[in-house]
Amino acid sequence: MNLNYGRPPLAAENEDLVEARLREAEAAGGIRETLRVEWRGEPTQLPVIVMPVASLYYNPNTHRIRAQRTHDPERDRVLDEKAFESEGQEYLHHLLRALPADPDKPDPKFRDLMASLEEFGQNDPGLITRSGILVNANTRRAALKDLGKAAMRVAVLPPSCTWDDISSVELSLQLREDHRRDYSYINRLLAIEEQLSLGRLVADIAKQFRTTAQACEQDLWILATLNDLVARSKGSGAQLRLMDFEEHQEKLKELRRRYVKDSAVSKAQADLMKEQRLAAIALGFSKTDVRLIEPDFKTRYLDSRLPDSAKPQSNLSASAGVSIPGLNRTVRAADPKVEEARALTDAVLRVRAVEASTANVTGEQKVQAGEKLSQMKAAFEAALEPAGKDARIRKRKQAAPDRLIDACQDISQCVDDLVHARGSRSLDEEIFDEAVVKLSEALGKLAIESARSIKEPGDGVSWLLDVMRKKEEG
Repeated sequence: MNLNYGRPPLAAENEDLVEARLREAEAAGGIRETLRVEWRGEPTQLPVIVMPVASLYYNPNTHRIRAQRTHDPERDRVLDEKAFESEGQEYLHHLLRALPADPDKPDPKFRDLMASLEEFGQNDPGLITRSGILVNANTRRAALKDLGKAAMRVAVLPPSCTWDDISSVELSLQLREDHRRDYSYINRLLAIEEQLSLGRLVADIAKQFRTTAQACEQDLWILATLNDLVARSKGSGAQLRLMDFEEHQEKLKELRRRYVKDSAVSKAQADLMKEQRLAAIALGFSKTDVRLIEPDFKTRYLDSRLPDSAKPQSNLSASAGVSIPGLNRTVRAADPKVEEARALTDAVLRVRAVEASTANVTGEQKVQAGEKLSQMKAAFEAALEPAGKDARIRKRKQAAPDRLIDACQDISQCVDDLVHARGSRSLDEEIFDEAVVKLSEALGKLAIESARSIKEPGDGVSWLLDVMRKKEEG
């Protein structure tokens, strides 16, 4: 959500300084540096000037650290109220330097940025409003400040710039293919949701983010799921945050693809699988472990290994049925197994929230939460062992993936053989070329059958289809 944070304290001084330096740049003549941006739907060249680093303000509404703001609720509240005062700006400075998944830790990428600026200087200009608010290059300003640099090259937006313009221009610049530091995963999801809330079509959003409409739909589903998990984690004075799921991107994407596929057959089974996998993701299990969880995981493997102290209180009576007014009829509200799986996921989320909380919980609560979390994780680990054995048996029936893996190993060996052949000059180039042609034909057939068989293609299949499509177009 865009907020109007008003004008910073040095707004008038910055406006005067910007105007003076723009006039100086124009009077100097010669070739002037400019920055090309999308301004209200049209490409525009903006003049670049040099401004004091100390006079510039971080943008409190930047997409780069939107999810991380909730790391410290009290400082986040102060930031909303005093965005351009020292307290708010210091919090933004801290978040811009921190690891997105854990703002208590420094981000190695920020250290790399500092090293690059120290060695090579500022390659590209930032972007500011006339009052000195940074629209782009907030992180670069943080790095320059830490390095003790006095000046920063910045382009200047027109005087009529609004907060909506700031948000739109920031996105257009950050989503260029040559941007230096990507948004974190959660902040990218929030940026997509923001664009949807502004009434934009998914197809247009996908184009702006240089992705597909299908990928945008996937991202919106994941964000809705995460918002639901955050809401469900609230209890005992603690609650998880969106940023707590920052490092689970691939697991969540895979979950969504599997959920769509299973829902076409049985929504109840898809919901059952989803809830159990979400519990495993919240417990921090790897992608390969999460893949082992099928709809029958809880009843077949987990229930017998989960200690009573770690089992959630059953509330099936409350959700056993829904009365239909006027018909004197009651229908079942939801599959009992799904409700049980959901209760387990809720229990995991709430324990995780207490265990990870830095405020509003006592030391004793944190210790109890840690013990319960350990019990839950141990039960999942014990259940995953037999589930993995059964999965390996099922996998034997999946010949196609196995054959691809074997082919990859053969190609890797072929690379080594090429190296040796080059050293001894023993390669028969004509026969090798014919073999590559056959490989291309085989990949074409594989792409055709993959498109027919897989309705929700992952990264690998999408790459294969894209390569073959480009080959046909070329």
